[in-house]
Amino acid sequence: MKKILILAALILAYCNTDQKKQNKDLPGRLGNKDLTVNEDKRINKNLLKAMIKAGLDGVPPSPTVNYISTRQEIQDYNNNLEPKYQGVFEDIFSVVKLPEGLVNQTETIKGEDNNEIKLYITRPEIISGDLPGILHIHGGGMAIMTANDPNYIYWRHKLASTGLVVVGVEFRNTAGILGEHPFPAGLNDCISSLKWVYENKKKLGISKIIVSGESGGGNLSIATGLKAKEDGIIDYIDGIYAQCPYISNLYNKGENELKSLIENNAYFLRTDDLGLTASIYDGIESKNPLAWPYHANKILLQGLPPHVITVNELDPLRDEGIIFSEKLKNAGVNVRMKIIKGTVHAAENIFPLDIPIIHNQAIEDIKNFSYNLK
Repeated sequence: MKKILILAALILAYCNTDQKKQNKDLPGRLGNKDLTVNEDKRINKNLLKAMIKAGLDGVPPSPTVNYISTRQEIQDYNNNLEPKYQGVFEDIFSVVKLPEGLVNQTETIKGEDNNEIKLYITRPEIISGDLPGILHIHGGGMAIMTANDPNYIYWRHKLASTGLVVVGVEFRNTAGILGEHPFPAGLNDCISSLKWVYENKKKLGISKIIVSGESGGGNLSIATGLKAKEDGIIDYIDGIYAQCPYISNLYNKGENELKSLIENNAYFLRTDDLGLTASIYDGIESKNPLAWPYHANKILLQGLPPHVITVNELDPLRDEGIIFSEKLKNAGVNVRMKIIKGTVHAAENIFPLDIPIIHNQAIEDIKNFSYNLK
């Protein structure tokens, strides 16, 4: 009996050692729960230098609220996050020059809820004929940031400089200076903006409409397509280009099919922060596909226009974008999915001077997608 117990102990020890070895071989925090983005060998070195300079490396601080906090407490927490991110982006983009040869105008339109929506329109100064139009929806988890922040002003100008007409939507947020307006307020504003752009295509010199955005803007870009289909106006949209979309609301559910939520947790974005923001958008348990397009079924996805879904290799949100693109494909949607290696969430948008090749490739890809749509 003693020999059997010793043998069992040796087998258990071997299995535990083998399991540890296997875990160590897994990427990111799947292999080492304490790994930081600074230590992950996959990170683009120039990007890491930029993140260190901007104070976005290491492990972001834990949130001061949790899932049992009141809605107002979570709201206030997000309200306080907004100026911190805006300060970081102001510093980064203070040395980034806007492309020349462009003209800007601002339109204020009436929304679905009889609210005012400001649209920022940027186009080339000299054009010959109609150009593809981008309805741009900014990021910030549908909760914070504005279309008038310097990073989004630059992004619209850079897109316009390639021969596009870009319309930035100042939609209502869940929090921050444009809040408190939970779902479906922001989506309603995007639909109102889509209708206005479509009705004014001739005046704007637009030949086709592509809805595009990153992160929360990626969510709203996809959701705008779903809502347009529901409303019978899907023909208004020629294509959807969603970058690092924030679409699952599975951020407080423990282990699930989205391994990147663990693998890349706290690489710039924290999974618990993502869940807290989601909880004030449409509730912690929501699987409404208009709020969280990841949960759209095959019937809802069928008949949507061509999509491009891009994700960042070191982003907690990576896998939801990958799996969603497969859902689109299985529904018969023309879709292309791209993984941007060595980058954290939306790095191609945030660091134009530090990773210029990656940044310019992203801009060029949106342009090419827009021009090649039939």
